[in-house]
Amino acid sequence: MSNNRSSTMNSPAIRKDTKAWKAQVWISFVAAAGLCGIGLAYLPGRDVDRAFMVMGYVFCMCTAFALSKYVRDNEGRRIDTPMWGLVVWGGFGLAMLLTAWGLGEMAINPTYKAFMGVSWLFLISSVFTLAKTLRDAHEALIADARREGMAMRNGRDE
Repeated sequence: MSNNRSSTMNSPAIRKDTKAWKAQVWISFVAAAGLCGIGLAYLPGRDVDRAFMVMGYVFCMCTAFALSKYVRDNEGRRIDTPMWGLVVWGGFGLAMLLTAWGLGEMAINPTYKAFMGVSWLFLISSVFTLAKTLRDAHEALIADARREGMAMRNGRDE
């Protein structure tokens, strides 16, 4: 019994986000994606400009998810190769740079550019927050399962 108590006392606390936080994160992400979608759907100009911006926004969103996973996976110790780090960081940087360049070069109203830029940055920010929240929830589930397994094993051993 003392063995079980000491292993429980030494294990780190499981961080769980509140329902309110999870709701806020998802609402922010959906709002950001919706604002970007509306802005891109009504983007004035040529179809090729619209297509470029859609690809840029999707590229930025996907690379932000990949970057957040890479950073989190390598937080305690490096598990990925340096080349993979270059690919992930380079992809994110390139996506952000090219999208910013495309938005800056578009011949559209400055107010519309500002709306597109702010909604784009809101999307990227909400992606990082969503990725962290999802990862925290996943790690909490794993920790709970481990604790339940240890409790069951310790219960059988006694």
